[in-house]
Amino acid sequence: MKTTLVLEDGVAARLREEAARQGRSMSELAEAALRRYFAEPAGEVREPAPLPVHDGGGLLVDVADREALDLLLHERP
Repeated sequence: MKTTLVLEDGVAARLREEAARQGRSMSELAEAALRRYFAEPAGEVREPAPLPVHDGGGLLVDVADREALDLLLHERP
């Protein structure tokens, strides 16, 4: 099967150099790399690290109480 791959310039250059060094075509080398990649078992799925929890010091105002919120926002120290 023929296909077209779009590779970043550095990756394409590295593939070209390695293929020349091994005396193989770029297609052969890319296919071998893909076969090895797909033959490896998928990585273990890990649970994400827990997020830190901080005590915010409690509520300063009930945000549903517009009057109290307005007073807090506009009070001068």
